[in-house]
Order: sequence, then structure tokens, then C-alpha cells
Amino acid sequence: MEENKKKNSRKSAGRKPKSDPAVHRYVVRLNSEENGRFDIQFQKSGLKERSKFIKTMIFGKEIKVVRIDKATMDYYIRLTNFYHQFQSIGNNYNQTVKAVKTNFGEKRAFVLLRNLEKATIDLVLLSKRIIMLTREFEENYLIKQRKEEENGG
Repeated sequence: MEENKKKNSRKSAGRKPKSDPAVHRYVVRLNSEENGRFDIQFQKSGLKERSKFIKTMIFGKEIKVVRIDKATMDYYIRLTNFYHQFQSIGNNYNQTVKAVKTNFGEKRAFVLLRNLEKATIDLVLLSKRIIMLTREFEENYLIKQRKEEENGG
């Protein structure tokens, strides 16, 4: 009896058997061009296992493709940082004008505010240039995206 218990305890160890194991296997051979296309679609899918990717393609399950363009993300991150810097400059501008009015005489305040006005004009021109470059970038990016979609990429 003790021998049967030992044998049963050994059999229960390990992984439980699946109720419907995947035992059917199919082989597909691809040429270099097809393999390249397969690899691109696999990478776009974001899945980690090729077998799961193939199953989803065969059975028509929906695969979500998320494209992350690092150059675009970097551009927008820098643009956001720039925006925050412009906000800081605006706050500093208001504080500076207030300090100049309270701490200096009328003539000295006029001279200092004149210099501040020149710097402000430069900032306005710079901000207009940034807006123009951003619009140009977005137009080129959208054109690039449309071409990729049309080409199936």
C-alpha cells in the first residue's frame, strides 16, 4: 500500500495536463520578401510571440497597432517645455514691470521698460517662428502618415 501512495504522489507532481492541448502543427515557408513583410507586421502588432501573432492573423482576431514616432514625441516634449518656459517668462515679465515701477524713478523706469519691450518683441517673433515651424512639421508629418497608410505600411 505504501508503494502505491509513493507512485501516486510522484504522478501528481508537475504541470497539470491541459484539457485540449495544442498538438496540431502546420509549416509555412516564406521567401525573403514575404518574411520581411511578416516581420514588419509582427513588430507592428506589439505581440511578443510569433505563434500568437499567427493565430490572431489566421482567425481574424483584431490586432491593435500602435505606432510611436520617437521624433514626433521628442518634438512635442520639447515644444511643451518651451511653452512652460514662455509662461515663466510671462510671470517674470509681470513681476519685473511691477518692481521697476515701485523701485525706480520715472525716467529710469522708462529706460528699463524700453529695454524690456525690445526683449519682448524678440520673444514674440520667436514664438511666431515656433508656431510656423510647428504647423510646417504637422503638415509634413500628416503627409508622411497618409503616404504610409496608402502604401500599406
